[in-house]
Amino acid sequence: MKTSLEDQPPAHVAIETQESYETKNDREMEANNITNSNEDEMMKQPLFNRMIFRMALAEAIGSFIIVFSVSAILASLELMGTKGGLMEYAATAGLSVVIVVFAFGEISGAHVNPAVTMAFAVVGSFPWFSVLVYIIAQFGGCVLGSFAGRIIYGINLELLMTKPPQEGWAAAFFVEFMATSILVFLAATFSSNTQPVGKLAGFVMGTAIGLGVILTGPISGGSMNPARSFGPAVLTLDFDRLWIYLVAPTLGAIFGGVLYRALRLQGWACHPSSEE
Repeated sequence: MKTSLEDQPPAHVAIETQESYETKNDREMEANNITNSNEDEMMKQPLFNRMIFRMALAEAIGSFIIVFSVSAILASLELMGTKGGLMEYAATAGLSVVIVVFAFGEISGAHVNPAVTMAFAVVGSFPWFSVLVYIIAQFGGCVLGSFAGRIIYGINLELLMTKPPQEGWAAAFFVEFMATSILVFLAATFSSNTQPVGKLAGFVMGTAIGLGVILTGPISGGSMNPARSFGPAVLTLDFDRLWIYLVAPTLGAIFGGVLYRALRLQGWACHPSSEE
């Protein structure tokens, strides 16, 4: 290969090109430093700053609404002399989730479930430094919801308890695991979906919750939420087999989140309608 001075750019052009590259690199490094600095500053902020407090309050109120709604419908049926059934429970749980998602979705994401929060954190969709605040808010909201149902309606908190049959804890664990994994998979899909269906996520999630209660209710009581089971349990001091409702939904939620992330890996996308 032949080279000559004529083929080489003039010295001043080379210097300008080099300076432009250096300037570009400097700008990129500066931008990266600013981004890292902003992230560091965010991490150094107090845990209970204004933004996180607002989000946690939304989670607490949302959790309160769900548990209080369930206790209200069960108490109302009891006061009217009608035995509360699975369909009433499922419909109330589903509708309350729809309301919460539309009311607080843009504020906190409307997790209202410690298992969902943990799952999103594990797959990198939620900051770890906010996990504890969310979980405390969710548990607190469910406890207050159970307490309010007891004070206002005089409901027997045993009606709110989620317990498996004496010999059926393994089946209860399995259905709680599977139902929660499906719910989190749906939640992850809608949280990253830019299609119009994302606007209907509240209705779809509420329907999924209602269906989950119907399918798991006869076996596990239809919890799919550690905080929902913890609320009445802590007020009655009855922690018998509560571990099932703390562990199974959490593991199921993490599984659902990891499964969604795995299926969404670049190169794994499936487009049945596309032509090869």
